[in-house]
Amino acid sequence: MSQTVSCDTPIRVRYAETDRMGLLHHATYFVYFEIGRTELLRERGITYREVEDAGHFLVIIDIGCKFKKPALYDDLLTLRTTVTRVTHVKIVHSYQLFRDGELLAEGHSTLACVDRDGKPQGLPEMLK
Repeated sequence: MSQTVSCDTPIRVRYAETDRMGLLHHATYFVYFEIGRTELLRERGITYREVEDAGHFLVIIDIGCKFKKPALYDDLLTLRTTVTRVTHVKIVHSYQLFRDGELLAEGHSTLACVDRDGKPQGLPEMLK
């Protein structure tokens, strides 16, 4: 990606995203990662809709998260999303989730570009 390769996104933990102990549910971290990827594209003037309308679909082929400290209901978090690698067909992102500058979780994902039939295809120029 030749333009913005990192962005910070503020996210407030909503009640529906927590478990009975008031902690951010582990599955929600992956939803937040998608928010980060979407906002990173948006900062570059691109939307996922435009990418998909052009016949390019980004599918997750690898994702993970290391939890360090819990996020709590009503916390205001900052998600840093960074493009760490781009190949002919893949984009690798890293994620860092902070509360008041304290690192709560680190994650990663690898997305592959496929066509409407699910066959791998090269990344379009708009994503390089």
